[in-house]
Amino acid sequence: MSITTPDAGPTATLSDPALADAVASVLDTGVGLAEPDILAVLRLPDDELPAALEAAHRVRVRWCGPEVEVEGIVSVKTGGCPEDCHFCSQSGLFTSPVRAVWLDIPALVEAARQTAATGATEFCIVAAVRGPDRRLMDQMREGVKAIRAAVDIQIAASLGMLSQDQVNELVEMGVHRYNHNLETARSFFPNVVTTHSWEERFDTLRMVRESGMEVCCGGILGLGETVTQRAEFAAQLASLQPDEVPLNFLNPRPGTPLGDADPVNAKDALRAIAAFRLALPKTILRYAGGREITLGDLGTRDGLLGGINAMIVGNYLTTLGRAPGTDLQLLDELKMPVKALSATL
Repeated sequence: MSITTPDAGPTATLSDPALADAVASVLDTGVGLAEPDILAVLRLPDDELPAALEAAHRVRVRWCGPEVEVEGIVSVKTGGCPEDCHFCSQSGLFTSPVRAVWLDIPALVEAARQTAATGATEFCIVAAVRGPDRRLMDQMREGVKAIRAAVDIQIAASLGMLSQDQVNELVEMGVHRYNHNLETARSFFPNVVTTHSWEERFDTLRMVRESGMEVCCGGILGLGETVTQRAEFAAQLASLQPDEVPLNFLNPRPGTPLGDADPVNAKDALRAIAAFRLALPKTILRYAGGREITLGDLGTRDGLLGGINAMIVGNYLTTLGRAPGTDLQLLDELKMPVKALSATL
């Protein structure tokens, strides 16, 4: 069979009958594509991309609903990280201009207020660290308490690798969701990080999953990985069964080892959005960093019609994003409702 978009003309079909049947099965069963079929989607020719995006959108609506989850993020501790993630300007090992800064509790509360004012239901507190020390855990406790007293919003955290005691403490604080990205395929990870392993990251995610917190785990496309490794990464994320996958596209940062890398091609980025949705039919798939330079306004719209059902609004940790009002206006134009806070509980 073939899947045809109603408005894309007669060329918008999946010409491989086996792939078309596999995609149709995802729509019917909610079971994601296997790795070979994910790779086939990533290798689709341009004239079949509209069909892949349409199929991914249908899967997203069927298994996740029409709502879009909106989130804001803020860095409680910026820069000075001891790790050597080659894409990150917050590493203290590179010559990037980001320097260590700590945010105080009143500033955290104000950031949460501003995030809630956009209609966002999720506020994520991020720290550039290998893992949290006692000072950071104490600040998290104070910050979560102060935010809960002032703002009606879910609180997530991204504090690096955790011990079991730290996982337990975050649960006790009431942290709703924990983000810890695997970043890239296991086979490619040593090419972009050498100060810790993919397995160490996975161990943290395992403990988070077992604790009852929601798991947020994604990565960055465009680090130099092959298309085959991109498919491997999508399959590895699917095996983890995360509640949310933030999809970033490399925004090359001056002073980092990847500072001169080329951004991901827009059509390759859209192919990846469709492939990751078809691999993860029931997962929140979130627009994260880099979409502005990779996709622009038109591509952002195409991704929302191709499987994306969540977005970070406003600025990212060290790079600028689109104005929240611009994204919210786009959602309104597409008649995609913002998920209400009660729907995230």
